[in-house]
Amino acid sequence: MDLKDKMILSIIQEDSTLSVKEISEKIGLTFTPTYERIKQLEKQGIIQKYVGLLNREKLGLNIVVYCNVRLKEQSKKVLETFEKNISKYDEVQEIISLSGEYDYMLKIIAKDINSYNEFAVSVISNLPNIGQYHSSIVLHEVKKSTKFKIDLE
Repeated sequence: MDLKDKMILSIIQEDSTLSVKEISEKIGLTFTPTYERIKQLEKQGIIQKYVGLLNREKLGLNIVVYCNVRLKEQSKKVLETFEKNISKYDEVQEIISLSGEYDYMLKIIAKDINSYNEFAVSVISNLPNIGQYHSSIVLHEVKKSTKFKIDLE
């Protein structure tokens, strides 16, 4: 990956709605080589997909919770079953396997505290092999980004 590819990635992370023509102007290449580079980055899986970032609060989703989960057992089958079961829920935005005190951290988005409580009581606590869970409610998001640092050197 050369500097032009890195520039393309940096630009796309900021605004994936830009046309190939606009991107090519920003990186100093013509349309065709820019288009071919983007297609190659997609083919290599470096660009996985293009998505729209929504304002959750304007959609009435006012609470973010990080829920740490400890399972009663950590066998491969139990871990895979937990991952499969919890992945089904749209409220769960991220599932992160951890080392240390907890087995997983879940990022959960809900309408309000009552909605989250209902989800925790009816879903999380009823999953097989749940040993313990601990919820941390986000008060204020200081920094929120989806952008990776790409060294343009």
